[in-house]
Amino acid sequence: MAQDEPKIRVEHLDMAYGSFTVMNDLNFEVNKGEVFIIMGGSGCGKSTLLKHLIGIKEPARGEIFYDGKNFTSADDDVKKDMLKGFGVTYQGGALWSSMTLAENVGLPLGEYTNLKPKEIREVASYKLSLVGLRGFEDFYPSEISGGMCKRAGLARAMALDPDVLFFDEPSAGLDPISSRLLDDLILELRDSLGATFVVVTHELASIFAIADRAIFLDAKTRYQLEVGNPVQMRDHSEFETVRNFLMRGELADASAATDIG
Repeated sequence: MAQDEPKIRVEHLDMAYGSFTVMNDLNFEVNKGEVFIIMGGSGCGKSTLLKHLIGIKEPARGEIFYDGKNFTSADDDVKKDMLKGFGVTYQGGALWSSMTLAENVGLPLGEYTNLKPKEIREVASYKLSLVGLRGFEDFYPSEISGGMCKRAGLARAMALDPDVLFFDEPSAGLDPISSRLLDDLILELRDSLGATFVVVTHELASIFAIADRAIFLDAKTRYQLEVGNPVQMRDHSEFETVRNFLMRGELADASAATDIG
């Protein structure tokens, strides 16, 4: 594998549901150890792209590579082995309500390792401690806050020590303080674990706080308009749609000031 091989490479990806095309000809790379944001307005296909990246949905056309290895065309055994290197968190945390946090985190360990129950418990406790939930091993999801459920979902995603972590709207439903704490946690884990993070979000605060680079999907044209650093895109993009998306807060403030005046 080449030294500079990207962690993820997407080539000529078309996404579709039957005859309806969601996105055409996506081409981008995600570098090792970076936080990469998938952003765009409602209905542009952000979550659909995530489903393609983790193998839940097959491309209508195109290929996805991990460390130079073709994920799209890999046979079932190879693909299953590659999937062990992925960790995924979903919008609501997707925790089993009838299981404690430790049991939720231990699920993939019981499925994919030969660890004994006591060892699984120890690993689960360690993963929960990494996300600030030490001492909550025996709590049920209904007994903790939404932000804590998100963190517990992250602990479960890290159970098998993946080198790529995927997040689908991690800040959805959280108050600003909890959202910022989750952003800080993502950066801490990126720095300490060296993992690559792919995050679907439309939250500007999170985009500017954690993103190294981002891709903007445009629902109107059904193409990617731009890939780059969000601050640079906000300030210098040639596309008005991209600039407006990334300046929503400033535009809203200006409009409010005009109304008051």
